[in-house]
Amino acid sequence: MGDAQRSARADEADGDERGVVETLERALPGRVLRRAADTSDYSHDRSHHPWAPAVAVVRATSTDDVATAVRVCRAAGVPVIARGTGTGLEGGANARPGEVDPITGTVPPRANVVIIDLQEMNRILRIDPDSADATVEAGVRRSGLNPVLAREGLQFVAGPGVDASLGGMAATRASGTNAVKYGTMAENVRGLTVVMADGTVVRTGGRARKSSAGYDLTHLFIGSEGTLGIITELTLKLTPIPEARSLTVLSFRSVEAAARVVQRSLQAGADLARAELLDTVQIAALNAYSHTDFRETSTLFIELSGETRSLVGQGERLDAIAESEGMLERRSIAPDDQERVWQVRHDALPAAQALRPDAYTWSTDVCVPIAHLAQCITETQADIEASGLVAPIAGHVGDGNFHLAFVLAKGDDAERHRAAALYRRMIRRALSVGGTCTGEHGIGEGKMSDLIDEHPSGVPVMRAIKRALDPEGMLNPGKMVDSRGE
Repeated sequence: MGDAQRSARADEADGDERGVVETLERALPGRVLRRAADTSDYSHDRSHHPWAPAVAVVRATSTDDVATAVRVCRAAGVPVIARGTGTGLEGGANARPGEVDPITGTVPPRANVVIIDLQEMNRILRIDPDSADATVEAGVRRSGLNPVLAREGLQFVAGPGVDASLGGMAATRASGTNAVKYGTMAENVRGLTVVMADGTVVRTGGRARKSSAGYDLTHLFIGSEGTLGIITELTLKLTPIPEARSLTVLSFRSVEAAARVVQRSLQAGADLARAELLDTVQIAALNAYSHTDFRETSTLFIELSGETRSLVGQGERLDAIAESEGMLERRSIAPDDQERVWQVRHDALPAAQALRPDAYTWSTDVCVPIAHLAQCITETQADIEASGLVAPIAGHVGDGNFHLAFVLAKGDDAERHRAAALYRRMIRRALSVGGTCTGEHGIGEGKMSDLIDEHPSGVPVMRAIKRALDPEGMLNPGKMVDSRGE
């Protein structure tokens, strides 16, 4: 192909992109961004996975806006990606860079995709204290919702440490520190409004506490990462704010001992509200980043919640178990200081990054049965030490979920290959004991092969569902499952 033909091909592609953008601008005036400098901030999440600027961003303010954008893009054959706050860690909201053109040998400067940004869909539509439920738009965040709910003595409990949007949390089946007591998003959402691949609007579930009416469409979309439909509204289960909370920081010689404390506490019937483990490297990183003075060894943050009179007995049982496992130090956190200490825990990833400011982080997670937690963390720690890598560990150990954050030098292929090998061992170890390749980060584009390893007979079913609901591959293409695969 000559230069003139290459130029004509590029002009044709540019024309297609301009066409869909101009149509969007007419349909949604004032809601469309088109310059690469403006779309770049919306075209990726917090992960290390590659991305490119989208051809446009639609800043939606309603379900109707989302449906309109989807219909316009479908007519033009341009895929869409729904985006909340961009806090994901597996590239689930990334606009993927184009493939090398086999004829021209070039890579397109823009990703042929439109981002639908949901952050401005941030209205709390309804709160019913008597039924303990609420309906919100997808862009609402826990940080905005819970102060309003607190006036009624209620709270919404599910959510990661980052201030993610509730729509994004449902799309990724997020959980977080409270999951050990209250469950994940899957257990705390009763119904959804979803825009489908053809722009139609579907409402799933409802406000009833249980239902046997047909397929469970609500939970089909929860965790689907925007590949089956775009969540625009959610009906949420609410819970009462507990009468009292106690937070204790416990130090141990090893992660194995710390993990056993959690396992034994759960076996003894302890009502743990949160149980977080941080290894020596992670606690040292937090001390430096957050200016704290925790003992730099394997550490548990354990919260109990409930009636005041019940916490005393539970705390005594927890202390007895901790002492029998060689507890080095116990620190009770005053009520007024508890939220600050939890914020320190939530700063784990930026604290890890700060260990090597010029590096980048690759954060991943697995989840295993509680009985295998101590073994899996201990063996992962041994792998890290043997590799020479910087990779702090933190985990929601009350439900068997732990995270590892590789902190890697940019451009260092040797480090990246060592990290990839360690990562594969971590995944294989989790699967070998009946665990999962991800407890809460999701699949995105980073764990697609791991999903096949975990569910070799299930992935074809997932692909069939994807093809049935999105036959043209319009929604978040190239994520979770490849609908073109066999």
